[in-house]
Parts: sequence; C-alpha cells; structure tokens
Amino acid sequence: MAIRVNVDVMLAKRKMSVTELSERVGITMANISILKNGKAKAIRIDTLDKICRALDCQPGDILEYVPEEEKEEA
Repeated sequence: MAIRVNVDVMLAKRKMSVTELSERVGITMANISILKNGKAKAIRIDTLDKICRALDCQPGDILEYVPEEEKEEA
C-alpha cells in the first residue's frame, strides 16, 4: 500500500504513550498497534478525527503517500 501511517512519529513528538492515545481516542491498543505497524487496510474518518484531536495534529501529519518505487527501495 502506498499510504504510510505515522502514528508512532506523532506519539513520539507529543511524548504520548499508546495507552494514553488509546484512552483518549476510545480504540484498543491492539488497533493502534495495527496502525503503527502499517498493517491497517483502512481507517474510519471519525477515528482519524479523534486521533488528530488527541495528538493536536492534522491528518497529513499522520498519513503520508509513499510511491510504490520508494517503498520497494526501503
């Protein structure tokens, strides 16, 4: 998939734990881990909204487009 989810980067920038984000957003730590590890196939807009509110960021801070060629090189 050409979309990278940078939840881990934003968590580090905000000095927030997965547990704290889970509590603020209302989703399980397992689901946040799926997002962090790049295993998610989809994300609901309302979940993205809650994550952005909790991390005080924009969707573009969390979601990044990576062309397939770059992904294969990495």
